[in-house]
Amino acid sequence: MTEPQAPRPRSLTGGLRSSFLTGLVVVLPIGLTAYLIWAVIGYLDGWILPLIPEAYQPPELMQYYFGPGHTFPIRGVGVVVFLVFTTLMGYIAKGLIGRTILGRLDMLVNRMPVVRSLYSALKQVAETVFNKSEASFDRTCLVEFPRPGVWILGLVSSRPKGEIAEKLGEDVIAVFVGLTPFTSGFVIFVPKTDVIPLDLSPEDAAKLVASGGLVYPTVREPVQVIPGPGQKLGS
Repeated sequence: MTEPQAPRPRSLTGGLRSSFLTGLVVVLPIGLTAYLIWAVIGYLDGWILPLIPEAYQPPELMQYYFGPGHTFPIRGVGVVVFLVFTTLMGYIAKGLIGRTILGRLDMLVNRMPVVRSLYSALKQVAETVFNKSEASFDRTCLVEFPRPGVWILGLVSSRPKGEIAEKLGEDVIAVFVGLTPFTSGFVIFVPKTDVIPLDLSPEDAAKLVASGGLVYPTVREPVQVIPGPGQKLGS
């Protein structure tokens, strides 16, 4: 009977490589998240700060309150201005004056041949996504596409309306299919009977598609309840 061989000690190169890969797993998510947040904040600053009058620019305010020489870049001012301005516009839009102004603005834009199509599409998307007037992109499903036997992950968008609903019928739903790395996609219309609904959340579905099928959601184990004295399991 042969004795089991002891595991070979890991070489210095193998140990360093293992530590480096473990470090990547720890550092990459944190570093990329911080970089993306920093980049988005910088993009908003570069887009919004030029719209602020020069007298109210952060460097001018620093020199005014702290004296000459106190000029350093302050990132995030544009984000604060955007949040305050958007909240203020939403508050005004709820009132009678705001609704009147928006109504006249819609009438003015609808008279412009090219602009009205773009404005109408963007407005409809914004109202659907943010106002949540109807359920959209809150359910996931599997669709047999592009041929039988091949399944693709999709997000249930909404029921067809208008001419599409008249041509296809009421038993058809719209499904958005995202493409890796989830920067684009397309919409398909399929019968309800050909769709397999999932309990997978849209966030987990987006991660799965964006990672190319590498990141699967964590399966939660069912919680086992231990019966107390005098109790039966399942009672």
